[in-house]
Amino acid sequence: MPYIKRNIVVFIAVTILILSALACNALLPQTEPTSAPTQIIEPIFTQSPGDLPLTEAEVPRVSVEEAKAALDSGEAVIVDVRDPDAFEASHVAGAISIPLDELENNPAGLNLDRDQWIITYCT
Repeated sequence: MPYIKRNIVVFIAVTILILSALACNALLPQTEPTSAPTQIIEPIFTQSPGDLPLTEAEVPRVSVEEAKAALDSGEAVIVDVRDPDAFEASHVAGAISIPLDELENNPAGLNLDRDQWIITYCT
């Protein structure tokens, strides 16, 4: 019998703690999430437009949010530079497949709109 009373006391104590935590949480000020539109910030290029970056460090970086906003607005095209099998297995919605070797060996021969921001990814 003492075992059952002890379990009941523990159950009541845990219940009171949970209810107290919920009550405290309910008293906290509730704020509505603000969802400001993602501002598109185009990267600043340090080389002339005809030059390609020579090192990985020279490649401008963009956040996922910026890339999605640019793609959704039509300001950018997303290019998956992995091999075609990897692209077929999964890829970013709306991306096009141009394998890296093709991109590196013949950048002028690609059928891409030069007025669009071209964002590449490989993972």
